[in-house]
Amino acid sequence: MDDFLSNLSSAMATFTFFYSTATFVFIYAMFRDHFPQHLQDDIQKYGRKLVNFAYPYSQITFDEFTGEYMRRSEAFTAIENYLSDKSVVSAKRLKADAVKDGQSLVLSMDYHEEVADEFNGIKVWWSSNRTTPRSLQFSLFPAVDEKRYYKLTFHNRHKQIITESYLAWVMNEGKAIKQNNRLRKLYTNNPSKDWNGFNPKWSYVAFEHPASFDTLAMDANKKQEIINDINKFKMGRDYYQSIGKAWKRGYLLYGPPGTGKSTMIAAMANHLEYDVYDLELTAIKDNTELRRLLIDTSGKSILVIEDIDCSLELMGERESKKRKIKEDSDMDPISKKVKKEMEETTDSKVTLSGVLNCVDGLWSSCGGERIIIFTTNNIENLDPALIRRGRMDLLIEMPFCCFEAFKVLAKNYLKINSHILFEQIGELLGKTNMTPAEVAENLIPKFEGENVELRLNRLIEALKATKNGGACRPNQKRKRRNSNLINKKKK
Repeated sequence: MDDFLSNLSSAMATFTFFYSTATFVFIYAMFRDHFPQHLQDDIQKYGRKLVNFAYPYSQITFDEFTGEYMRRSEAFTAIENYLSDKSVVSAKRLKADAVKDGQSLVLSMDYHEEVADEFNGIKVWWSSNRTTPRSLQFSLFPAVDEKRYYKLTFHNRHKQIITESYLAWVMNEGKAIKQNNRLRKLYTNNPSKDWNGFNPKWSYVAFEHPASFDTLAMDANKKQEIINDINKFKMGRDYYQSIGKAWKRGYLLYGPPGTGKSTMIAAMANHLEYDVYDLELTAIKDNTELRRLLIDTSGKSILVIEDIDCSLELMGERESKKRKIKEDSDMDPISKKVKKEMEETTDSKVTLSGVLNCVDGLWSSCGGERIIIFTTNNIENLDPALIRRGRMDLLIEMPFCCFEAFKVLAKNYLKINSHILFEQIGELLGKTNMTPAEVAENLIPKFEGENVELRLNRLIEALKATKNGGACRPNQKRKRRNSNLINKKKK
């Protein structure tokens, strides 16, 4: 009899719970569907006030995207990194994401999961949430419509400590974790016609270039000067702020093809642990898009514009061709067709002024701790306004291979520091123009078992052939450049 009464009591309690829940759901559905919206808002507002009066806890929400251009919030990212370790320990439901080509997994707490944290004896709670549109939508990319956010809950009496100390500590810890664990990236800009919530302005791949200053073929003293300069820049946050200048630095790398300009950029990025943004000017529609791309870059990065002279020259040629065709009033059918094709396909209107504002204007201050690097094979072709001090802070010549650079290559490729043939090679390098890339090509083994002496002799033969082929020396090259400049001024 007692067991029967106990089971009956349990069944009645269960029935009462489900009946109450169903009644509440029914009433809420009627309220939401049939009450006027302004009455719903008033009831929810006063109901929230009543709950807050009796509920002693406060909440802060951190949305994933903020701002006019819907940039990902730095606070959201920092909190996500900060909670990653705590989630693994405390959360019961986790999400797994693959990084570094699937070689490892990163775990984070699943949606609508909660973990506790403690700060100076104060207990707080973090929850991960997301909202989806109420209306039924058919989209190839439904994730674009989701809104993700973190919610922090704490007691009202600790509000000052939480807002003034705890959140700042979480931000710093999250940024430190990101810096230690992040996958460095190589970005390239996408065509503006493809920009939307799913296709961003920049695409990226993992930056895994192995270059370093130890393996860079360059004079040791010059290399050390560059290392000292970038180290001073990286530690110069307070200095740049004290002098009222944007925390950026510009470098121009110039020299013949094959002298190691791209390798220098990779060595800088690896030394500083920065991301790299490879900006293709000819793929940008106008100066406004250039600014939008700049806004969408992050700090601790290197912005690279390779062959800057060719990019600006190409845009200038496009404009001049368009003007020339427009001025020709009596065009034949072929010219008309060319004009039509150019108007349809040639829409890049980026100007030198736009590039200068990107480098040294107000927009250059977007995202601190940034290095801007231009490269060119012909420095004499650049507009002086582009490379003046303040825009390009350091001009770095990437010369032909010298003996010091050769010794670095010999150590890299041959694993030797000296050899009886080094003296002869040094003499030939002093009389011959050969790039480090060409020297390296002669040091690479061409067949299995090729020894060091055979490769060095091959290099010697190549140097002799280049010398006998009449390669111009630096003095002759400078004369030729000066002659080109004089001819340009006459024109």
